[in-house]
Amino acid sequence: MLRWTCCLCSGQQVLHTLPEGPPVRGMTSLAGKIFLLRPTDRDQVEVYDAITYWLERCLTVPNIRGFTDMASCEHYRCLYIGDNSVECIHRLYVHGVQGTATRWAVNGKPRGLSVNAAHNVLVTCDEVRKIKEFNSHGDLLRELTLPDDVVNPLHVKQTRNREFVVCHCDVNNAVQRVCKIAPDGHQTLQSHGRQRGSGTGRYDGPIHLELDNNGFVLVADMNNRRVTLLSPTLDYVRQVVSRDKLKGRPVRLYLDTERRRLYVADNEKKGDKWTAGRVVVFSV
Repeated sequence: MLRWTCCLCSGQQVLHTLPEGPPVRGMTSLAGKIFLLRPTDRDQVEVYDAITYWLERCLTVPNIRGFTDMASCEHYRCLYIGDNSVECIHRLYVHGVQGTATRWAVNGKPRGLSVNAAHNVLVTCDEVRKIKEFNSHGDLLRELTLPDDVVNPLHVKQTRNREFVVCHCDVNNAVQRVCKIAPDGHQTLQSHGRQRGSGTGRYDGPIHLELDNNGFVLVADMNNRRVTLLSPTLDYVRQVVSRDKLKGRPVRLYLDTERRRLYVADNEKKGDKWTAGRVVVFSV
């Protein structure tokens, strides 16, 4: 029997909560800073010190209209922000007090973003069930259509052996799952979840993912208000964050493996409108 080593199997403690404000649409870290994305007219990206959690400055992304997700790349020292209104990715090269922004077209609505080991950007396009891989300059490297049973994919992460871990759910489809997909995108290798529910093997809105260095998977289960930990083979391990640790619903995750910190975007919703958000920082 294979035994996996996970950095997330001990108890989690709340270390800090970043300030409440507009809903958080993305978060990441880069060069010792924490970056939060919020839907505002200007100063959309808040920059915090990763040790003191002090707000240092805000960055404005020119001509941004929609806010879906954010990812970072240490290799190129830049941020990527998904814009579903104009179907593009904004690339923000962070340096000094401000940043230099460019953008490129996705030719589809971007939903989730991540960066793989090759320093390329993986864009999840939920409406067409595709994963699009771009280099840092916006050149499309490949486009994968996911299997028919992966309906409304929301976020994808790529493992070290180039397989894809995808979470998917849809209000018109009862199936809510996390799947592992073959590198060519054609075959579902493993899955966790089934019909919508609150039990151990079920989800209600699996919306965002993170991977640790050993391939363990963190799942933001939005409407169940929890974060679940799965093994590299997508077997249930434990609940990492429970609803009593959150004020609202977990909608984004970021795992800082170097500092052993898990950042959870905790947004509040009234009716159909997201009204406020904060980030809860856990030690792992």
